[in-house]
Amino acid sequence: MQDRARTTRRNLLEAAAHLFVERGYVGTSVNDISARSGKTSGAIYFHYSSKEKLALAVVREQFAAWPQLTPRYTASDVPPLERLVALSFEIARVLCQDVTARAGARLWAERRSIDAVVPTPFAAWTTAATRLLADARTRGELAAGVEPSGTAPALVGAFFGLYSLTCETAGETEFAVRLDQWWRLVLNALQARPDPAALIARARARIR
Repeated sequence: MQDRARTTRRNLLEAAAHLFVERGYVGTSVNDISARSGKTSGAIYFHYSSKEKLALAVVREQFAAWPQLTPRYTASDVPPLERLVALSFEIARVLCQDVTARAGARLWAERRSIDAVVPTPFAAWTTAATRLLADARTRGELAAGVEPSGTAPALVGAFFGLYSLTCETAGETEFAVRLDQWWRLVLNALQARPDPAALIARARARIR
């Protein structure tokens, strides 16, 4: 793709992301994106063919693909539960700081308004969480009775639910605080020898 075309697509993606966050999918029109980006509606249709295709591109840009976070859960020198907590705070940071990630999350929540299948990251997140919990069990760090494959989907669902509810009631800036409080509760059930405050402190130090 030529540099000019790549720049145009990036401008359209970012303009659409801002509008989807502010107004939602239904409340955003192609004309709105055109005005925000400074590009013509013809340019939008040329690069993305429809508002639906542009919305899907926004979702895929950050929300549905997190390859840059892989080191957070593959570093074997770090205890697995610590890796799991660090991964959650890194995802939280991206969701709070990256407008494209926030737009992807909102579009997924509004997916029934979009005439296309909206991808999600939850399968990848669940796989990562399952592996980390299984590793923690192997190392004797996981509390007795905690089953990785059943616990991981619950953790992922609770994480995204916490994010969505916090955004609606308190704003994204409060998410890290709420996540810290949530992990203090959850780790008491997950850790074989509970010490939530120390583990969270170590995990958060790794993402600074």
